[in-house]
Amino acid sequence: MGKGNTPKKKQPAKIPAAIALSPEVAAAAMPKTTGGRSSKPRGTRQTKPDPATVTEIFRRFEAADPHPKGELDYVNPFTLLVAVVLSAQATDMGVNKATRALFTIAGSPEKMLALGEEKLRGMIKTIGLYRTKARNVIALSERLIKDFGGEVPRSREALETLPGVGRKSANVVLNIAFGVPVIAVDTHIFRISNRIPLAPGKTPLEVERGLEQIIPGAFKHHAHHWLILHGRYICKARRPECERCLISDLCRWPDKTA
Repeated sequence: MGKGNTPKKKQPAKIPAAIALSPEVAAAAMPKTTGGRSSKPRGTRQTKPDPATVTEIFRRFEAADPHPKGELDYVNPFTLLVAVVLSAQATDMGVNKATRALFTIAGSPEKMLALGEEKLRGMIKTIGLYRTKARNVIALSERLIKDFGGEVPRSREALETLPGVGRKSANVVLNIAFGVPVIAVDTHIFRISNRIPLAPGKTPLEVERGLEQIIPGAFKHHAHHWLILHGRYICKARRPECERCLISDLCRWPDKTA
């Protein structure tokens, strides 16, 4: 692999102390009172934010991190696809440790096949479900060569025909490798979309479609990364860091910390 193709580690987005609030959103964000006390929403699934609030939320995300990046290391669309398949039920950091050496010798479907399933298992054995994932990576490499000329397809439908690739994985590849403004709803996005709320839904697909409807076009390309990073580092599952949240005043979750 050439010097220019060496994967670079990504750093979490830095969160500024404060970002200016537009006047119309500031007025809408003021809590309604009843008898001198703030009234908390009974549930996050009852109402959706108004368009001005949605725009303000993503305006702040953009101001904090204008060019967000995914945290999986890769050198081309194929290695991104492999990394995404390996990342199921695993951390990006753990995947990156395993693929650092792998991608230097198997950066194409042809080279991955030449490596073979047994050697691939040995190189990714630190990743959960590594046996099944190794089998899927070899199988998808064969399919790419046989059906797509060795190239990663640019449609969700085609990607979903590959072993180990579901809708979420396909959306990640489309967004990062090809710049398609789609949203891959993982556990982080599903959680915060229902918590804030942005696009409440009972299933990832319902949330995905809801987000695509409400997010302004100017923010759709990077929305996927902003939401994942926000859920991963700020709006965590067990103990969200609301004191560091740049959209805390716009969030209507009744159990906000601090």
